[in-house]
Amino acid sequence: MDNKIRAYIFAFLSRIFSSHIEKKLLNEIQANEDLLKTIGENAYKYLKQNDEEKLLAELNVAFHSLFVTNNHPVESAVIDAKNEILVGLQNPVMQFYFNHGYDLNLAASSLHVPDHLAIEFGFMQNLVLQKDKLAQIKFYEEHLMVWVPPYLISTKEMSDNPFYKDICDFTIDFMFEDYSSLFEEVNDELSK
Repeated sequence: MDNKIRAYIFAFLSRIFSSHIEKKLLNEIQANEDLLKTIGENAYKYLKQNDEEKLLAELNVAFHSLFVTNNHPVESAVIDAKNEILVGLQNPVMQFYFNHGYDLNLAASSLHVPDHLAIEFGFMQNLVLQKDKLAQIKFYEEHLMVWVPPYLISTKEMSDNPFYKDICDFTIDFMFEDYSSLFEEVNDELSK
């Protein structure tokens, strides 16, 4: 897959998991037929067949229920048996960011934790744009692949919203396909 497309998908996923969908983003998603069809058939029908006001209200409730109130897309909370959210340098993902020159200003973010799914996807977008394939593989193996697929599988089971159900599947499928392609690329390059 082309790096521009990969970077776009990581940016899109970062935005989707950072906060609820507002009118402008909803209109952009609805206007992008290719993206909608790629996300999933149920999401496509849902976003095309319902009026804007209903969608905004339902997507807002679904987002807050799935990713704020009942469930947190935060690596340390998912991985840690005590369900603790680790901040600062005690958080392993923060050290990974520092080692790869990622300047993370949590004070300017509404997310406040370095291992929030939206921030981790933003970091991957940065690595893709830098063309740092080894760091991408390492971040997948040490972080994203460890917690995101099981987290999204359980989130999907809690959801009754067609968009968020499909976005969970889309994200998992994209990650596995992207990791596999990246791994093959790097192995091919190293074997030459």
